[in-house]
Amino acid sequence: MKTLAEPTWPEIDPAGNPTALGADALSLPSVYLHPGQIFVAVGPAAVTTILGSCVAVCIWDGTLGIGGINHFLLPMGARTATMGLRYGNVAIEKLLERLASTGTQPVNLRAKVFGGACVLDAMRGKENHLGGKNVDIARKALAEAGIPVVASDVGGNRGRKLIFFPHDGSALVKLL
Repeated sequence: MKTLAEPTWPEIDPAGNPTALGADALSLPSVYLHPGQIFVAVGPAAVTTILGSCVAVCIWDGTLGIGGINHFLLPMGARTATMGLRYGNVAIEKLLERLASTGTQPVNLRAKVFGGACVLDAMRGKENHLGGKNVDIARKALAEAGIPVVASDVGGNRGRKLIFFPHDGSALVKLL
């Protein structure tokens, strides 16, 4: 598994355009993902979210150009209609179900995991903080599903802004 050692963000040219993304990225449909939501795209898109102790699991099928992302707040919880997607165990399961409904094949899926910071001063230095638990459940659920985690940017004590491109699995991360 590759860990993103130095989070990246596109450079901005003098006109204010992100040069690392190229001109095509500026015209992509874009979505802001709130906590407790899932988004699946069957074509090019850009999904933005902000993470603290929350985790976003990004999964895509590179052969079909289909991918999705979730944003969950807590590691484990009940599968209720209104609150279930706030929990990692449910959000990952539902993301996999939605991807399967688009025709993705488990053997072609890859994942990236982001977030899981320890943003509370009182919990820093402790191993059992909420962000760490969220990362653990993500990795466990993906391992059980047989989906390799090919990159991650997790932990630390700062939040992150994430832009994920579901059609090709690329991601941009900026520490906040």
